[in-house]
Amino acid sequence: MKNLTFIFALLFLSFLTICKAEEKAVLDPDAFRHYVEQFNADDEETVRQAFPNEKAWEFMRENIPLFDYPDEEIQRTWYFRWWTFRKALKMTANDGWVVTEFLPKVPWSGKENAISCPAGHHFREGRWLPNRQILDDYARFWLYGGGAIRSYSFWIADSVWQYALVTGDSRLAMSLLDALVLNYEAWEKSNRDPNGLFWQIDGRDGMEVSIGGHGYRATINTYMYMETLAISRIAALAGRAELAREYAEKAAVIQKLLNSRLWDPEARFYKVAPRVETADAPLVLRDVREEHGFTPWYADEGNLPPAEYAVAWDQLMDPKGFYAPFGPTTAEQRHPEFVISYEGHECQWNGPSWPYSTAITLTALANLVNREAQADDQAQAAKHRKAFVETLQIYAHSHQRKREDGKVVPWIDENLNPFTGDWIARTRLKDWGWKPEKGGYERGKDYNHSTFCDLVVNGLIGLRPSLENGLTLFPLVDRGVPYFCLDRVPYHGKTLTILWDSDGKQYNRGVGLRVLADGEEIYTSEKLPEKPVWVPLN
Repeated sequence: MKNLTFIFALLFLSFLTICKAEEKAVLDPDAFRHYVEQFNADDEETVRQAFPNEKAWEFMRENIPLFDYPDEEIQRTWYFRWWTFRKALKMTANDGWVVTEFLPKVPWSGKENAISCPAGHHFREGRWLPNRQILDDYARFWLYGGGAIRSYSFWIADSVWQYALVTGDSRLAMSLLDALVLNYEAWEKSNRDPNGLFWQIDGRDGMEVSIGGHGYRATINTYMYMETLAISRIAALAGRAELAREYAEKAAVIQKLLNSRLWDPEARFYKVAPRVETADAPLVLRDVREEHGFTPWYADEGNLPPAEYAVAWDQLMDPKGFYAPFGPTTAEQRHPEFVISYEGHECQWNGPSWPYSTAITLTALANLVNREAQADDQAQAAKHRKAFVETLQIYAHSHQRKREDGKVVPWIDENLNPFTGDWIARTRLKDWGWKPEKGGYERGKDYNHSTFCDLVVNGLIGLRPSLENGLTLFPLVDRGVPYFCLDRVPYHGKTLTILWDSDGKQYNRGVGLRVLADGEEIYTSEKLPEKPVWVPLN
């Protein structure tokens, strides 16, 4: 009863907030209700948590930003992914809110069915909801509540930092600083070798049966770089200058090691190296490009990879590299060990497409485009912006499943056949009879292991948050797009609207690009910018 009272109080407070926002909103939420009604009608609700299907529209109407866009698949997927994210919200008896990866209880999960592997994605996605209690509780759950925080690679300090950039409030981050330091020190003790590099088992990266295998991976080293940089920035805000300097120096060391020892200058790509026993032993990089080699660009501060390393991104759109109609693939297709297998382990990272990895790749690519445009490298920025939009369209298109009755319905699951769009793990698990030891019936349905909405806000529409009193804006949309509107975005205690109207007839607010804060116009431009622009909040 206590939990239900809390949930109803939360909904009421959210309702009051949205009522105020709707007074000056551009989009009508009821114009998008049909999506939720159809999702519900097509759904077999196997697990019910805090907000079951009959509460889906109520939750979404009162909480999510609204999005209007001429690409129907991208727009529908936006609402679908908020619809599925809502399913993963769980109110616990002692720890408040947690966000689950799987809906059914799986044997390898920890307390409250939580798994740390996708938690960084949960923070990136959930930071665009107005209810701050969800992620406040979730952060404390991992650091104080007994969650198995280091069972998988997890960039929690950066997650807390990214969350603070959107709220404009660093108090939670500063209150967690000592726990974040202890968590990082534990990673150093368990997963850092004398040569200074961090190692990880591929399955603990959430990437089992990979071609590159275990060892020094760009993933864990990037995440630890992000952790040290975030801790340094939080420490500076907390007035702990010595700690800030210490962790800035740690970040610089990891950056140098990652770029000098895990970059293959001939293949022009980051690769995996097996562990060595001594600090001065040479490394032998595995002879395979894997999608996780794009991870260093996921660090959106600090310019982790040098500018010349951007040549690696030529592989994303290469059909012999990672490009596929339901891709990207997780390994380069030219490699002899690339395979799309329906034998052995149901979750393999040696070829299939994984939303988890696609989300990191697209976030990383958006970061790259912003850096290139800011540096006035317009040709490269335009090239990579085009790749971002096309890959996002492919990603949105992959959110579907053809049912046995022939109907195509929105769907998110585990791993994809990059050439057919079949959800491989689901096909395998169904053939095995939904074994309980594998997670049971429809284990991967509504799988919360990636982002999509954050890619729209932070990438496609280009809202780049800052702790300063403003935001950076750089939409990555195709320059021929006639209109878009992202409405009711919670940011620094205000409600933002970002809209583009090429002829002024879609929203009747005038021609061009506009940013509104609480209904008041704070920025306007007749054209979409060719480089990031700073927009003060007042």
